[in-house]
Amino acid sequence: MAVLSILIPVYNEQAYLERLVDRVVAARLPESLQKEIIIVNDASKDRTSEVIQKLRERYPNIRTFEQPVNQGKGAAIRRAIEAMTGDFAIIQDADLEYDPNEYHLMLKPLLEGYADVVYGSRFTCREMRKVLFYHHKLGNYLVTFLSNMVTGLDLTDMETCYKAFRGQVLKSIPLRSNRFGIEPEITVKIAKRGLSVYEVPISYHGRKYSEGKKIGWKDGISAIWTILKYWFLDDYANESDVLQVQNSPDSLRRYYHDIVRRSLPYLGNNILELESHVGLVSRLLPQREQLVVSDHREECVRFLENLYDGNAVVSVIRLDPDSESPSDTPIPNNEFDSVLYVHGLQKTEHDAAALKRIYNMLRPGGNVILVVPQYPSLFCELDKTLGYRRRYTKRNLGQLCQETGFRIVQCRSIHVAAYFSWLINGVFFRRTGIGKVQLKILNMLTPISGLLSLLLPGGNLLLVAEKNKVHFAR
Repeated sequence: MAVLSILIPVYNEQAYLERLVDRVVAARLPESLQKEIIIVNDASKDRTSEVIQKLRERYPNIRTFEQPVNQGKGAAIRRAIEAMTGDFAIIQDADLEYDPNEYHLMLKPLLEGYADVVYGSRFTCREMRKVLFYHHKLGNYLVTFLSNMVTGLDLTDMETCYKAFRGQVLKSIPLRSNRFGIEPEITVKIAKRGLSVYEVPISYHGRKYSEGKKIGWKDGISAIWTILKYWFLDDYANESDVLQVQNSPDSLRRYYHDIVRRSLPYLGNNILELESHVGLVSRLLPQREQLVVSDHREECVRFLENLYDGNAVVSVIRLDPDSESPSDTPIPNNEFDSVLYVHGLQKTEHDAAALKRIYNMLRPGGNVILVVPQYPSLFCELDKTLGYRRRYTKRNLGQLCQETGFRIVQCRSIHVAAYFSWLINGVFFRRTGIGKVQLKILNMLTPISGLLSLLLPGGNLLLVAEKNKVHFAR
């Protein structure tokens, strides 16, 4: 059974916490879900700790944590995220402003596969609303407007507490803000990640400051600073996560656009993409009769399944081009008229065997489009860090394809900026990674790389090869 983690940051809420938790426990969830309630006490100075102890006696399954010193809502949420184990998560303030009976509204887009993140809006149409402070609402509109301008999202309530997530997505976002800046920080980072965001109307029973409301005008200024800060910084995925920041949509958007643009003339109606990762290329591919995206890593397959859930044209399979696995999805011979393999062949242990598998998947006359790094002289620790086993030359890549039975249609050098980036970082300075600023520069220079590649060496090869009508592989 799937688990919903309910994350409750608490600071000086002795008056409301007990009633709130009673409501959370009583709230009904869809039958496919069970609750995991996590309370983080942010070094409260009132009787909150005593209330939490009473709640633990009443509800033994509640998990509670104590912050050693007061750090703020954002820090408490980070602590709760570290402890959560749920497939889904929702943030719940420790007061009575938000109604746990509306969890089902927040969860619906997640459970139906539409969303990665859901915002509960206090300002869209609903049955009723409590009339409170106009200037507070105006400030909310201001920061939401600025956030939308920066992120390109169309939210009506960026500052809402009610945000629900797929558990894996929330854990993969690095969060730095300690106070209420956590709201704009999350928003900017999910936008930069290209996640699917939905918004649903919720009721709101706001408190007055005399009743314990804590957010103030200083937090509004902080929100504006946080929006601008994380708009400038590329800090929206954990470096250790499989969905690495260097492979994110924003970092190399033009780079992948260029690869797809060059591949389009050779793509048919039934396309297979190998090693799709998180769909950076597949999102740009034409969806004609059939588009199959694949990866050998289970976490990437799950991500792709969520991304394309409900799409009648796109299907997701588990497939390892390097070697057949019992968990691979069986593919009949002569299934596709196009196979796209971007930056994968150099990672295979047996590239000839991988090409043979691709050959068998293709229909007679079908095309394989390969993008691989070139110049073996550039091979360095940076390549090893990325899992590369080799680099190619036009000659040995062409010969490998011909020996498999392919007829070479085109083989050209591309991406001049990638060549110099590897030469400087990997060969000269022996680095094992490329900085985020350099990635942005590499991305920006991609449009002019086509012209420069006529005069200067490129970091990659783009090869198009056709499967012959009669197989004569040796």
